[in-house]
Amino acid sequence: MKKWIAGAATALMMMGGAAVAEGHGDFPERPIMLMVSYGAGGATDFQARIVTMTAGNDDALGMPIAIINKPGAGGRVGWNWFASQAEADGYTLGAYNIPHFIAQSIEGGVEYGADSFEPIANWGADPAVFVVGADSPFNSMDDVVNYAKENPGGLTFSGAGLFVGHHIAALQLEKAAGVDLAYIPSNAGGAGAMKSVIAGEVLGGVNNLSDAFRAREAGNIKILGVFDIERNAFMEDVPTMQEQGFDIDNASVNFRGVMVPKGTPQEVIDHLAAVVPTMFENGRVAGKMKAGGSPMHIMNRQEVLSMWAARQETLEELLAGL
Repeated sequence: MKKWIAGAATALMMMGGAAVAEGHGDFPERPIMLMVSYGAGGATDFQARIVTMTAGNDDALGMPIAIINKPGAGGRVGWNWFASQAEADGYTLGAYNIPHFIAQSIEGGVEYGADSFEPIANWGADPAVFVVGADSPFNSMDDVVNYAKENPGGLTFSGAGLFVGHHIAALQLEKAAGVDLAYIPSNAGGAGAMKSVIAGEVLGGVNNLSDAFRAREAGNIKILGVFDIERNAFMEDVPTMQEQGFDIDNASVNFRGVMVPKGTPQEVIDHLAAVVPTMFENGRVAGKMKAGGSPMHIMNRQEVLSMWAARQETLEELLAGL
């Protein structure tokens, strides 16, 4: 009898453990949406579509992920919506961009901060680069800075918005070079900012390395410098800002990944955190990202939490100084 009771108790414990392990029912039971705060065709949208393409596989989430774009105000429109209106049930994911949303929350006027969201996993790290049109007379950052010194406020250049990585890179360049620049934020994100450079509407631009890689491959631009502490494997011929004499670190490097709204059930967060990084590690995903000039940097949930905290501290100090 005692053996039967012990066996029954063990079976109940195992059933209970299985129920806990299964978490939020059979999540996911329907397709999932991923909100991107930038327009179609930009680097975040382009990469989000690649890294989620295997979501419906049996060895992944078993349900497809559909991308919905909510662009505007350098990401503020989408992230405000995500923080205040998105359902916290795991079926509405958001793409994050760091330092963008943290810098914007520090500057104020938005409905979100790092504590509004729960990170799931990081897929990439995309440094900013300075670009000019293919026929531009500028061939180095010295050319750019010398023009800016001779024409205070006359060097027009584009970026994806205010207090995004591009803007932070621009502020760092102004401080390091001791010049005044005319930064023009695009309402159409990185894709719109790049179009302004190619069309000759501005003298230059700060953009994502991944966008710039594709534009240079098409023969539309020149890339004069990278805002990082070392050269990038995708374009080893492009020197860093430090190599060209400007004291600029990697604070503007754009980390991209997936998050959910605060209040999402922990078992759903745990399931997503276990599966999503494996989607990013898929060989087909890696191949398409490489072909598109998109650097990958996969981090799990705990690593992203640490990265967010470190960037919060760095940006508070940086933005106070700028």
